[in-house]
This record gives sequence, C-alpha cells and structure tokens, in this order.
Amino acid sequence: MSGKNGSKLKEAAIKYTYQNDTLLRDQVRQKFKQLEWALDERLRRLWAASEALSLGRGGNKLVSEATGLSRQTITLGIEEIRQPRPAEVSVENSARRIRQPGGGRKSALVKQPGLLESLEALVDPETRGDPRSPLRWTCKSQEKLAQELNQQGFSVSPPTVAQLLVQLGYSLQANRKTQEGTNHPDRNAQFAHIAQRTAQVLGEVNPVISIDAKKKEQVGNFKNGGREWEPKRSPVPVEVHDFADAKAIPYGVYELERNCGWVNVGVDHDTAEFAVESIRRWWNQMGHSVYPQATEVLIMADSGGSNGYRIRLWKVALQRLADDLGFKISVCHFPPGTSKWNKIEHRMFCHITQNWRGRPLISHEVVVNLIAGTTTTKGLFIQAGLDPNCYPKGIKISDQELAQVHIVPELFHGDWNYSILPGSPNS
Repeated sequence: MSGKNGSKLKEAAIKYTYQNDTLLRDQVRQKFKQLEWALDERLRRLWAASEALSLGRGGNKLVSEATGLSRQTITLGIEEIRQPRPAEVSVENSARRIRQPGGGRKSALVKQPGLLESLEALVDPETRGDPRSPLRWTCKSQEKLAQELNQQGFSVSPPTVAQLLVQLGYSLQANRKTQEGTNHPDRNAQFAHIAQRTAQVLGEVNPVISIDAKKKEQVGNFKNGGREWEPKRSPVPVEVHDFADAKAIPYGVYELERNCGWVNVGVDHDTAEFAVESIRRWWNQMGHSVYPQATEVLIMADSGGSNGYRIRLWKVALQRLADDLGFKISVCHFPPGTSKWNKIEHRMFCHITQNWRGRPLISHEVVVNLIAGTTTTKGLFIQAGLDPNCYPKGIKISDQELAQVHIVPELFHGDWNYSILPGSPNS
C-alpha cells in the first residue's frame, strides 16, 4: 500500500472514529438529561459508571464529556459496581445513606461560627438608620454583603449569602406606597363636604366635573410603555434616544353624571390659563348642548398644579370664564396629598393610558385620535381636540387684578371651597 493511500485511510479512520464518538456522546447526553431529574448523587454516579463500562475503552472520557461528571467520580462508581454485593439486601440497607455519616462539605455555618449573626446585623431593619452601620449608605446586594463579611474575616460567596438570607426569613422586597404622610386635620371633613356639594349640584341638574392635567407626553417615534400584540419577533422599531422637539399636554375634564369626558391636548405649557381654556372648550363642545339651562358648574380639582387653590391666575381666568358663561362657577379642591382620589384619575386617565400602551405617539393627531378612541364596557366615551395656542409661564397677578375677582368663599375652608360669580364684585 502506497504512503499516499495509507494516509487517506488513516484520515478516513480518524474521521469515522470522531463521528462515531460524537454520535455516542450525543446519545449518552440525551439519556442523561431524561433521567437526571430522578437521580440522586449516588445513582447518578452508578449510572454514569455503567454507561462507561458498556462503551469499553475511552468510555470514561466520553461519559464525562456528555454528562459533566468528573472522571474521578465515574471511576469511583466503577469501583462500587465491581465490589461484591450480598445476595439479599434488607429494607434497612436499601434505605442507606448516599454518603457515609459525616461525609460531604461542611456547612459554612459550621465552619464559621458567628457568620449568621454578622449577616443579620448587616441587614437588620433596626440598624438601617444607624450611621455607623457599614452598609448604611450602599446597596445591600448579595455581592456587597459577601464583600463586607469577607472583610470581617469570613469566607463566603454571594450565592451562600442569598441562601442564608432566605434561612433568616428575608426576601427581595420593593417599596410599598402605604404611608399618606402628614394628613391635614380637615381632610375627612373636606371629603364629606365635597360629597355633599356634589349631591346638591347634581340634584339641581347642573354639571359636576373633575379636572386634572395628565402626564406630559413626548411626540415622536419614541418608546411608549406597555406591550401590544404584534407579529412574532417583529416589535415596532422606535428611536434609541428620546430627544423630542414636540410635546403633548393632555388636560382632562370628566363629567361624573354622564361618564364622559373631554381632553384638551396642548402643545405649549400647563398653566392656569390653559386649564381654564380646557374647561371652556369642554363646555362649548359637550356641556352646552346637555345643560342648556345650567345655573352653576361645580369643579373638583387638586389643590396644586395649574389649578391649585393658591394660584392667582387660576381665579382670574375663572372670572373671565364665569363672565362669558353668565353663571356661577363653584370649585372644591381636594386636600393636599389626596390627588389620587380625584375621579378623573381612575375613571378616565387610566383607560387612556391602557388604550395607547405600546404605541409610539408619533404626532399630535395620533395622540388626539387615541384619546378619542378610548372606551370601556361601562360606557365611557371621550372627545378630544388639539389646542395649538401658546400659554406663557410666569404671568404675575397684582393685588388690584385679584380684587376684581368676584369670589365668594364658603363657610367651611373658604380657601378650598369657593364660588366665582359673573360680573365685578363692586357692581
């Protein structure tokens, strides 16, 4: 046989051997994955040893590569298989330990006394306010806790820290909004007053509206929170950076009696003039035709923002609106820190957010149409419009201008509850 032919035969033999080993390795790996969940440490070792023996020469290496078990473990299993076994195995012997008593790695708590106490001292809530605590001003991650314990002379890894924390009864927790802060002493009384005034005005067949400004939105091909059904692996592509030149400021007016609303989408600033203009547009678009004989409109508003009870421009702008409408405008402000109880938040704004989730707000037209397309099974319907006007910030109202407002405060908390009558207070 020539040297050239012999070389080719050798290469072919090597290639065949490699392919055969690959096939056997895949078969062993597949069988191991099917049985791994039911095998304990001892059975895993014996099964791997049995496979290695059945494969013959090189089986130890092949099974080790397929299962991830070390060759030493497989060799130990082979030795156990080759040991003589008694003819009969009692029930007690069949339930024997996998390892000999005292075998295996010692627990970190056994090898390092005081480890658990030191770890608990680092994460104990009672020490969180202690400025002398080593981790008072850092994140208490597993890595940071392990690093601090190692600096104290222990030897512990982040996964071990996680196991010990679970043993101590700890788990990962997020902040929970449950504390209201300092409540105003007249908070509950104000809520009762709002309920009374609402029932009174609705009984007179006059509108009661809840108003507020929604979060400003960036207009453009930017990511919008939430997810929407799209073809698999085909998400809507949006810009990487959210540097918007345009913005949308939705200001809503929600009617309690009819479960409907109006949203005025501004493009400039959320000012008191913009807030009152939103009420004006609601009246012209929706309110006038439904309440042609109205003698009053009751507004429920937050205590801060563009419609806050301390904003002078808010009251001056309401005076202009009352003069134009020709009837009284009453206002009831929610106590400070209670804006989440405003009806518009959980009866209208939340549904708008759900309706446009996962959709880029690429233009003001898209914003208006998505808002106007918001409905619920309970009959909510919304109209919306774009307000292209400019509303400059920083307008100062003098004492003389404020004195021209025909404001009538109520007996209870006149700063929160008041009416603005049409005409000059001196007329």
